[in-house]
This record gives sequence, C-alpha cells and structure tokens, in this order.
Amino acid sequence: MEQGYFALIVSAILVNNVVLMQFLGICPFLGVSKNLKTALGMCGAVFFVMTLATTVTALINNYILQPGAPLAEGDFTYLQTIAFILVIASLVQLVELTLQRFSQPLYQALGIFLPLITTNCAILGVALLSEQNQYNVGQAALYGAASAVGFALALVMFASLREKLDLAKVPECLQGTAIALITAGILAMAFMGFSGVVE
Repeated sequence: MEQGYFALIVSAILVNNVVLMQFLGICPFLGVSKNLKTALGMCGAVFFVMTLATTVTALINNYILQPGAPLAEGDFTYLQTIAFILVIASLVQLVELTLQRFSQPLYQALGIFLPLITTNCAILGVALLSEQNQYNVGQAALYGAASAVGFALALVMFASLREKLDLAKVPECLQGTAIALITAGILAMAFMGFSGVVE
C-alpha cells in the first residue's frame, strides 16, 4: 500500500485513532484514565512497546514468515499471530523490569495494567494492521509510533476530562463508569470529524 509518510502519521493519530475509531485498547483506556499522572506513565509504556513491537514484528514478518523471505524458505504466515504475541510479551517484560528498577512509584501506580499491555489488543492490532497494509519496516515503525501517539492523545484527553468530571455536578445515576463511557463516546464522535482528511 503506497501512502505518504505525513498521511500515514495523520491517519494513525487522528483519522484511524486506535482507541476512538478502531476500539482497540479499551481496557487500559478506561482503567488508567482516572489520574492524569498514571495515564502519562501508561502512554510512555505503550509508546515504547507499540513502536518496538510493530518494528520487530515487521522485521520477523518480512524476513522470516512471508513466502520467499530471505531468511527462511517456505510459507510460515500461519505462525504470524503466535510470533507477534511472543514478541509483545517479551517487550512488556522488558518494560516491566525497567520500570521496577528505575521508577518504582510509576511501576506501583500502573499496577495490574502494566502486565495487561501484554494482552492489550491495541498493540497486537497495530502489528497486524501494519502487516495487513503491507508496510515495509520503516513504514511499520512509523505507523507503530504514530498509533502510540494517537493512543496517548486519546488517553490524556480522556484522563483530563475525567479529572474535570470529578469536580462537576454529575447526576447520581450517571456517576462513575456511566459518565466515563458517555464522555468516551462524545470524544469518539469528535474524532469522527477527522474522517476524510486523509484518503
């Protein structure tokens, strides 16, 4: 798929936002967005894992799994999902060990959501979408980074809105998860306004 780099970036961040338009990665989006500081920590972890995972999976896919790949003879595309999951799980372990060693408060603040990056469908989804769109390694790395920025943008905006909602007079029947889901829906509708910007 031929697409300019600028169009690829704008598309991944705004038009096809991984959370608000493709509905991937909803668990950390709703779970970590109660506090802006925790949301920023999650954004950093997801950025690192998503960018690196998309790059590494593109390398594995292009040089080992695809038919006629230079490093392997045969068609190993049936191993694609398993290989991608193993790469993502390994990278999450690396991030977890790094945070545990260098940023103990952030490691404790992220709690259960850090291991959940392993099963975060946004990470695997971006890697699979990159392969589906037949991106080369450079495009895949850029797509992974831009998708992570889009994830971070949605998460930070949502966390900021949720902090404001804590101070607002919300009807009792809508407090908590209900108003959070309504807010996420309105935010997704706002992002729909970007559709058609990039073809």
